[in-house]
Amino acid sequence: MKHHAAEQDEYHDIRDAVAKLCAQFPGEYWRKLDREMAYPKAFVDALTEAGYLSVLIPEEYGGAGLKLSAAAAILEEIQRAGCNGGGCHAQMYTMGTLLRHGSDEQKAKWLPKIASGELRLQAFGVTEPTSGTDTTSLKTFAKKDANGDYVVNGQKIWTSRAEYSDLMILLARTTPKDQVTKKTEGLSVFLVDMREARGNGLEIRPIRTMMNHATTEVFFTDMKVPKENLIGEEGKGFRYILSGMNAERILIASECVGDAKWFIAKASAYAKDRTVFGRPIGQNQGIQFPIAKAYANMRAAELMVKEATRKYEAGMDCGAEANMAKMLAADASFEAANACIQTHGGFGFAEEYDVERKFRETRLYQVAPISTNLILSHLAEHVLGMPRSY
Repeated sequence: MKHHAAEQDEYHDIRDAVAKLCAQFPGEYWRKLDREMAYPKAFVDALTEAGYLSVLIPEEYGGAGLKLSAAAAILEEIQRAGCNGGGCHAQMYTMGTLLRHGSDEQKAKWLPKIASGELRLQAFGVTEPTSGTDTTSLKTFAKKDANGDYVVNGQKIWTSRAEYSDLMILLARTTPKDQVTKKTEGLSVFLVDMREARGNGLEIRPIRTMMNHATTEVFFTDMKVPKENLIGEEGKGFRYILSGMNAERILIASECVGDAKWFIAKASAYAKDRTVFGRPIGQNQGIQFPIAKAYANMRAAELMVKEATRKYEAGMDCGAEANMAKMLAADASFEAANACIQTHGGFGFAEEYDVERKFRETRLYQVAPISTNLILSHLAEHVLGMPRSY
């Protein structure tokens, strides 16, 4: 990837530094974690210490106060280096709910500790087994007690990194659905101190999946949340959660672009080195073309990510672009993954080449945090003005 690799953006120093850090965590490190389904503690600690996970936290709270594009560059570089940011990427954007909608007291209390790494905020309790992406139908309920504090009962699923997080952003219903005029009302956001809640109404059960994402089911049984941990206004939580989703989409899209770059570089190198029938396999157009096509699609996705980021940073509505960026980048990374595995043949399935691990990891993003079909549905209705689909 000659000309493109030579291009420099405003974050080339950050990219170089992230690449150097990632070089200390080679394939063997990730393979061992993958086999044991273990959390990448050393990697997350190194990123935290270098200040990369707090780039979006304002300087007054101990962060770097950089733009979303800086966070995007960091995550893209992590994936491009063959590492995986899934163990910590939520630390970058989950705090956005607190930053945008929390009180001055809440921000002063929590953000400096999140920035320093003293506290990890990586758990995001929204999805439930019965509601999936139909967030307004969630059943987890927070009821006020005599003191005005909240008592939470319910269940969440796909709450990644709950076991390795100190804090959780939790969305729960505070007014029954049949008592609100709009189904998006009556939902509230809480900051849960999981250190206090574990064993006091909070139970975490790991779910083993095809990639090592430390994901879990979380159960709440009469779990107490102090009233001062309510973020923003009671009943307005759905809006607060939505406001952070464009940033999340853009950052996940950046990770996918990084993955695609890793697969394309890996496939190209192998195609040049692997000799069969007396010549490199990369001389065959059947090998060349899928890799070249994946490169073209990666570049197109990368440009959409840049456009979504530009609009986000300018304070413009970027919902359509953020969703398209995430969809196009996830498609591009999986196309590149497929081409890479095909180029390697049988070796693509061998653990030591890291291709099969990255293949499994990048496949997630056509499904989560929002599936491709839901993005298409959003575009059809909100951009193209077609009737709402059911």
